[in-house]
Amino acid sequence: MANPKYAFFKGKIVPMAEAKISVMTHALNYGTGVFGGLRGYWNDKQEQLYIFRPIDHFKRLLQSARMMRIELPYSADDLTRLLVDLLNAEGYRENCYIRPLAYKSSEMIGVKLHGVDDDFTMFALPFGRYVQNEEGAHVCFSAWRRIDDNAIPARGKIVGAYANSSLIKSDALLSGYDEAIVLNEDGHISEMSAANIFLIRDGVAITPPVNSNILEGITRRSIIQLLKEDLGIDVVERDIDRTEIYIADEAFMCGTGVQIAAITKVEHRNIGDGTMGAITSRLRDYFFKVVSGQIEKYHSWLTPVYEEVPAK
Repeated sequence: MANPKYAFFKGKIVPMAEAKISVMTHALNYGTGVFGGLRGYWNDKQEQLYIFRPIDHFKRLLQSARMMRIELPYSADDLTRLLVDLLNAEGYRENCYIRPLAYKSSEMIGVKLHGVDDDFTMFALPFGRYVQNEEGAHVCFSAWRRIDDNAIPARGKIVGAYANSSLIKSDALLSGYDEAIVLNEDGHISEMSAANIFLIRDGVAITPPVNSNILEGITRRSIIQLLKEDLGIDVVERDIDRTEIYIADEAFMCGTGVQIAAITKVEHRNIGDGTMGAITSRLRDYFFKVVSGQIEKYHSWLTPVYEEVPAK
């Protein structure tokens, strides 16, 4: 994986080597930051890099910041313009991942959110698959439970909350699985370690509701629309029992990082016939056309980076 050359840091684009923080930084010591994840998709035929739904992602970032009493001098439109400038500086001609981060930047000791300085940084790097086995992931149920909204809001991408996701993911990988399904304290399916989940039963897509301690995913929201409007698939948002996945016809996870990855086996049980199902396959094909600018209907979801083609 190539390293980025630049970062937006302290109000300007600087070489990555200059984007450094102190070991005393509040966010490093207490997890008092929020972040986002966006993708840029390269369309080789059009020679254009498209950012997928940046305004929506930055609106969610600002909402997460508000939960953590982080005040930024930028709007979602401002952050989108900064991102376009950053990607122009990088000149990527391939798919990439973007990481914006708002954080408590004071160099201090003290557990609190008020009276602490705020700052913002962002970088982008070339990025392919998050889960290598996208066409047939083998997953487990995690022994860890998803954090509760009354403990740390799961709907916000809060830095410290991802200790929960890290515990879940490492245990799954070290046990030989690709990912893990996480339950709420009430025993219902919440999401994956860092992705939303959908089941397909009798031609209907089912996904946990936003009050099931899930991240309110931009990709999740997009997929619900694509399923309903373009693929003619009904979508139901409701609590999902653990055993429902054992009798599902198909299952998949989705998110900015994972994109859309089929789940074909849960521990020692196949999902359906143990291969990626027809609806998941159709959805994946259509989604990748949407994000790479091939479906005119959804051009409004995309922000092009280059006014002119970057030099090869």
